[in-house]
Formats: sequence, structure tokens, C-alpha cells
Amino acid sequence: MSDNTAHEEPELVQLLTPEGVFTEHPDYPLDIDPEEVRGLYRDLVLVRRVDQEAVALQRQGELGLWASLLGQEAAQIGSGRALRPDDMAFPSYREHGVAWCRGIQPRELLGMFRGVTNGGWDPNEHGFHLYTIVIGSQALHATGYAMGVQRDGSVGENGSAVISYFGDGATSQGDTNEAFNFAAVNNAPVVFFCQNNQWAISEPLERQSRVPLYKRASGFGFPGVRVDGNDVLACLAVTRSALNNAREGQGPTLIEAFTYRMGAHTTNDDPSRYRVAAELEEWERKDPILRMRAYLENEGLADDAFFAQVETESDRLAERVRHECRTMSDPDPLDIFAEVYAEPNVHIDRQRAEFADYLASFEDSGAEGGR
Repeated sequence: MSDNTAHEEPELVQLLTPEGVFTEHPDYPLDIDPEEVRGLYRDLVLVRRVDQEAVALQRQGELGLWASLLGQEAAQIGSGRALRPDDMAFPSYREHGVAWCRGIQPRELLGMFRGVTNGGWDPNEHGFHLYTIVIGSQALHATGYAMGVQRDGSVGENGSAVISYFGDGATSQGDTNEAFNFAAVNNAPVVFFCQNNQWAISEPLERQSRVPLYKRASGFGFPGVRVDGNDVLACLAVTRSALNNAREGQGPTLIEAFTYRMGAHTTNDDPSRYRVAAELEEWERKDPILRMRAYLENEGLADDAFFAQVETESDRLAERVRHECRTMSDPDPLDIFAEVYAEPNVHIDRQRAEFADYLASFEDSGAEGGR
């Protein structure tokens, strides 16, 4: 491969410029009405507010940790709104926007980072798996689930599809590449959605890959596409197309959402130690919320009253998030034994009884001490 081939500018699917100008794409038509467009803007604003409140709560000692999605809202909301109710999503640990689209309440996310839940939500109820901390393993989980969907016969135009979310760093993990191979050879109905936010903690993209990430798909035998990850309309259109292809038996697709992590990797990270301010300023001009607002204003799809209403809703949501976080109660210690197996299991029942006796021994000791 020549240097020219390795460094040629990759094609970027974009429907909405940073200035809010809409241009149709011949391969990704978007059928969306003004109410849906306003709904996407609302999603972007509210999800960012939840994220801001969570960061503040962690700084105040109310959360043990938080992984911010700042700057990645469009990639998550666009792809999340492309999902149908019967689809299944496998997230990593930063997909708060996708969780929002799947009906996960903010308190359920905060509970996990506060350490007061053993999971957070029912994956089957929401079509959204539990957060995955091990980098890249969710790609294998998604592929296996998609192969199950395929074997159950739940495919076709009205069938189910699967999506797996991960970051650019996960593309260097063996699990992710094994998932690509399994999905390809089995023609599994799965979409791999990579949020390329430029940094795998402190490791820049150029230390991760010689070529644009979406091109890796061709080596496994399925298509890849790079989309403007700060363009919510493009992310919606591209993901919707890939999911439909998966349902119709055309196999997997790799979507590289080219975006940027505006905040720290987590609240334990200091990005000023490894990236320059000029880079951050460049991406601030591509802010997904500002470009969506510009589009709404340019096209006359929303007025000042609408924006004020969303801002008011944002303030109320922030107040609710703060209150619910600070008033969370610890789970019952025995809850850890629930949802381990789908069917009753005598070994788990025995362990639960033994642990219950162990906990009761402390209560008995306290009572004897009182006498």
C-alpha cells in the first residue's frame, strides 16, 4: 500500500453541515417529518443535560465515576432512534444517549455508577443490554445474539436486528475482530457501530490504525461506512439503512461515526495532559446541538417558544436527576442472587440461603451484645 492510498481522505456521509445546511445524500435518503426533527433536537439537549449533571454529581462525591458522552450525542441519538422496539443493542459504558432512546431512565444509569444496583435494568424489557466494562467483549455478545436471532427465524423486513456499540480503542481488541469474523462468515444480522472519538483514553487514533477504521470491514468481507458522528440526521439515516440490510439477510455492516470526545475519558481522567486546546476548539465548532439548532432555525422548523420549552424541560430534568441520585437506597444484599440463571437453580438457592444465614449472624450478634 502506498502512502497516498493509506492517507487518502475517506468519504464521509454527511447530511447536515456544521452551519446547519441540509443536503440530501443519494445513498442514504431520510424520510423524517418536522416533529421528528424537533424530537431529535430535544433528545440531544436533554441527554447532554443528564451528562452534565452526572459529571457535577461525581465531583460532589455522589457518584463513584462517570463516563461522559459530551460531543457524542448525535452519534448516539441518531443511531438509537434508528432502532425498532424488537431490536437489541449491546452498549459499552458510555451509551447514555442510546439508553435514553431505549427508555432507560437516568436514575438507572446513575445507580450503576453510584454502586447501588447489581445491573440497572431488564435488557429484555428495553432491548438494551447492560453496560459492558470489558473493552470489546460486547461485540462478541452482539454477534452471538444475532446468530441466535438468525436461527430463530426472527429476520426479514419485519424482523429483529442487533447493534453493538464500541469505541475506536476497542477495534484493537481481539474480541472485536473475532466478532467481525464470526458475523461475516455467518452473515449475522448485526451492525457494528464504532464511535471514533479520536482517543482511546490517552492513545490517539494514529496509534490505533494505519487506515480509516471503517475500511477494516472489507478485510472481513462486509461493508463499512464512515458517517459524520456530529450529524444526528446522517447517523439516523446510515444506521437505519444498515439495520434494514441486516434484517433482510445482507449481513453485518461496520459504521464508523467520526466524532470527538469533548470531555475526559472518565471523571478520573485529565485530558489536558495528552491533547492540545486547539484540537478541542476545532471540534467545538462542529457541536452537534448547535448545528441542529441552526438547521431548525434556517428551515423555520422551530421558534423561540420551542427552544425555551426545551430549556425549561432540561432544567426540570436536571433537578429530578439530582434528587433521585441523592435519595437512592442500597439494594437488598440478597438481590445479587437474582437473575443469575433463567431457570431455578439449586446451587444458587443454596448459596443464597448460606449468605442469608451469614448476614443474620451479624444481627444475632448485635442482639446478644445488647443483652
